[in-house]
Amino acid sequence: MSMIKIDMNSPEFQAELEKTIKFTDKVNKQFGWVYNPQEEVNEGVQMGLARNKMMYGKRFCPCFMVVEENGKPKSVDDRICPCKPAIEKEIPEGGVCHCGIFCTPEFAEKKRVELGMEEVVHNHSRGLTKEECEILVNKDELDGDELVSLLEARELGMVKFTLVDVREYMEWQMGHIKGADKLVPTSSFFQTWEETKLGKDDNIIVYCHVGSRSAHVARILQDNGYTKIGNLTNGIVAYPGEIER
Repeated sequence: MSMIKIDMNSPEFQAELEKTIKFTDKVNKQFGWVYNPQEEVNEGVQMGLARNKMMYGKRFCPCFMVVEENGKPKSVDDRICPCKPAIEKEIPEGGVCHCGIFCTPEFAEKKRVELGMEEVVHNHSRGLTKEECEILVNKDELDGDELVSLLEARELGMVKFTLVDVREYMEWQMGHIKGADKLVPTSSFFQTWEETKLGKDDNIIVYCHVGSRSAHVARILQDNGYTKIGNLTNGIVAYPGEIER
């Protein structure tokens, strides 16, 4: 499976996206859920669902890999939206589904309050020492401010790492983190990863839309012997630095 490129401005994609929005509206209504207060989370997931419907004929969850089994596409954990794990476990227990689009009204309210506070907390960046760079670049999970500081430090030659975007080509085109070095789409992950030629002991930081695909990829890489993998916890939607479009 090579990298699949879908033109998001094509009439076909726009029509599919419109159907998908109606579909997610209906899911919310059916289960008594609400959308995430972060608009860009919902838009990203809806675009991913529309893309998967066009590519595979099913609305596979965009936060999980789709693999081929007996010549047919299959989602890891059988995640077809609205997926069973979200209905049975994630939303009842945590208030939000893995992709972040469907929430309980209580979770959404709490998130709105948090978002208001967050702006005050993160008045950011400060220069890092070499020692702080080493600690940060070796963290399993990074927040947006930490990545901003690391990218600044890398510009100054204080630290080395490779920043890998694991979203799809279409999402990359819409906007990616300035300083991202490689695009390795989850849909063609194993084939495209080979081409990065990254070493098992290289410092690597991965990111996606909301942090779930990249967390999944980080685990796969660790299982394959990569020792220094960091994940941007909440993805590009919560990244405060510069986005290149």
